[in-house]
Amino acid sequence: MGYSLLLASWWALGVGVLGGHFVRDGILAWGLILASIVPFRAMDTWCRARLTIGAGALLKRRLLAGALKLQPEEIRDQGVGRLLGRVLESEAVETLMLNGGFLTVVGLIEISLSAAILAAAGGRQAALLGVWMLVSLALGRHLHRERRAWTDRRLEMTHDLVERLVGYRTRLAQESRDRWHEDEDRLLARYLDDSRRFDRAKAMMVSAIPRGWLAIAWLGLFPVFLQGGGSRTLLALSVGGMLAAYRGFTKFAEGFSHLSGAILGWRQAEELFHAAARPEAPARVALPEAEPLSQSGSEAVLEAVDLAFRHRRRSRPVLDGCDLRVEPGDRILLEGASGCGKSTLAAVLAGLREPDSGLVLLHGFDRHTLGGVAWRHRVALAPQFHENHVFTETFAFNLLMGREWPPTPEDLAEATAVCRELGLGDLLDRMPSRLQQIVGESGWQLSHGERSRLFMARALLQRAGVVVLDESFAALDPENLQQALDCVLRRAPALLVIAHP
Repeated sequence: MGYSLLLASWWALGVGVLGGHFVRDGILAWGLILASIVPFRAMDTWCRARLTIGAGALLKRRLLAGALKLQPEEIRDQGVGRLLGRVLESEAVETLMLNGGFLTVVGLIEISLSAAILAAAGGRQAALLGVWMLVSLALGRHLHRERRAWTDRRLEMTHDLVERLVGYRTRLAQESRDRWHEDEDRLLARYLDDSRRFDRAKAMMVSAIPRGWLAIAWLGLFPVFLQGGGSRTLLALSVGGMLAAYRGFTKFAEGFSHLSGAILGWRQAEELFHAAARPEAPARVALPEAEPLSQSGSEAVLEAVDLAFRHRRRSRPVLDGCDLRVEPGDRILLEGASGCGKSTLAAVLAGLREPDSGLVLLHGFDRHTLGGVAWRHRVALAPQFHENHVFTETFAFNLLMGREWPPTPEDLAEATAVCRELGLGDLLDRMPSRLQQIVGESGWQLSHGERSRLFMARALLQRAGVVVLDESFAALDPENLQQALDCVLRRAPALLVIAHP
């Protein structure tokens, strides 16, 4: 409706001006038509904003759900820089695709309407419009190619910069000072070259396409003015269609530029988007919340039979024919050299990874029978320090993540007791808000040993039947180690500790 009124206003203006009888009533009619467009434009803006916000929220939920379903092996070989680049590009998908998609579609609609108008006014202008549309698509393809090269270079720089920041101390100690910035300067020079080419392509797309159309359209219309005698109505339609196409090309050029960035960002977000559709195996049996532990030791709580596992991009398996049996009350110490598969075995037992072959049974049921949620509820893993995290939330939230939220007073009391048994009593007394103190990256600063004991407390408070601690005692001094070990031995129903010899 809005486009119909806009075309009607241009028709009334063109007929009045070219006909030489544009009187006060004509001006009034033209003004009323333009005024009637305002509510339609307001409704269009409101609907577009609601749709953008809603679609953006759905996309974020989908990407978050996909991120939670990714397997560790799928992101293990990616550094912090690549993961940061993936997050940034995923954000670009939402902002650029929605805005660029709207502008591109609206621009194509306006160009299509102007083509119909120009076809009614005469074939010459419509033919020129078709040719210029082909030129616009060719320039758009060139822009997309240059933007892809620029995006790849930018992501490479992001990855390199973040990894250098992470390993900054190592660089200071091992790399010659006069070579600190050689690679950075080389990447920056290539990035600047790609940026120049991309900027030129974008300027050509955004500026040259609409203005070039105006120049070509006026040249196509110039012979009509020279010859004279043409229909004023057809002339008005030609001018209106030409200006409508200019608006359409302006929106199309800007929208296509955004849409090109969204398409490139989709390469980083596509895996997350599709991962959200991975089905979670439903539980086929339901175990009671707290299984009675047999003191006879005849029934295995957790059992691994002939396990085999091979990391991606590696030819040799890290686990091959591995057997393990954990019975109620067991305290098992697993030692071995670095890279022998201890942490991999822990991740397979905890249900974080799927073995290539073999069986892992919990109370006689495999993971597909119990379901992933039930499995993780009954096998608690405290991964190695570099694979665990303290979230920027309260200390209680970080402790009770494996329990229902919000916690009950009994949950908070139990969390306090476990922390004091692990030797974190001094930390609780120092924090002004005790368990409600905000901790994490920007909150209360925890030492290496305090974080390790927080991770142990998190696993113990999950109330799992089997607790697996991977290198959890490595950062503790002898006194704190003995206190933490006594607490773990006392509270874990069945325990598997992984350590270096």
